[in-house]
Amino acid sequence: MNNDHDSSLPEGLDLRALSAFVDGELPPVERAAIEAQLAQQPQAAARVAAWRAQKTALQVLCGASLRNERQAHNESSGGVGQRDVDEPAFIVVRRPTPWWQRVGLAACWLAAGAGLALALGPLAPRLTGGAWNGLGGQPPSFAERADIAYAVYTPERRHPVEVAASEEEHLINWLSKRLNRPLSVPSLQEYGYSLVGGRLLPGEAGPAAQFMYENTSGARLTLYITGISRDETAFRLFRDGNRRTFYWINDRMGYALSGPIAEGKLRAIAIEVCSALGGKPESWQ
Repeated sequence: MNNDHDSSLPEGLDLRALSAFVDGELPPVERAAIEAQLAQQPQAAARVAAWRAQKTALQVLCGASLRNERQAHNESSGGVGQRDVDEPAFIVVRRPTPWWQRVGLAACWLAAGAGLALALGPLAPRLTGGAWNGLGGQPPSFAERADIAYAVYTPERRHPVEVAASEEEHLINWLSKRLNRPLSVPSLQEYGYSLVGGRLLPGEAGPAAQFMYENTSGARLTLYITGISRDETAFRLFRDGNRRTFYWINDRMGYALSGPIAEGKLRAIAIEVCSALGGKPESWQ
């Protein structure tokens, strides 16, 4: 039985001939004959190309090309070809960096970036021409939470709130107790918005309350209230897509009014809400 023939190859070609062809060991006449056959046999030509690619990769990995070149040079210069004992054929595999080293390096870079941000924080308004909107250029997390709560709950039609406006007294007492602060719900009737109800939410450092309003066309606004560890009088705007959130802090309570309406109108409502809740919006002007 002849093991040299591969049934997957076309008739007239065998593995031995193709192997010798790839290694450059055939006489010119036989080499030309196989080249002519390969031109007519795409399957065999593809196998030869794969073998050549594999051979090249092995030569690169094992350094065979360099040794062959030096041996050829020795023979052409009259030297005796001998094995280069100082160039063993082996594959160099780099040891991967342990995961804990990569994590440690990332943490170092993160700490360095945080330190740089703290150092440049006071200079940021000058460097950015006033575009740095306070608090490190980012809204406090309660404003982001208010925006997310708006996006999550206002599309709800059957269960937008936990307690409906029909139980307003219970709603206010319940949320006041959970926030450990007497709350009140400002009226937005003059702007065409009626109270839908409210719900309890997790806040930045404790519970938060969300009150939802709706006008006759179905558009909704939300008022988010939560305790804050700091106190200030600044009034800021946070945008995300077509949603806008005016937020402020008063007496260690954070307030955020969110909605997709025009910025000027939302600002006017926010000023009204702040005043109704005991704030001093005149200091924002």
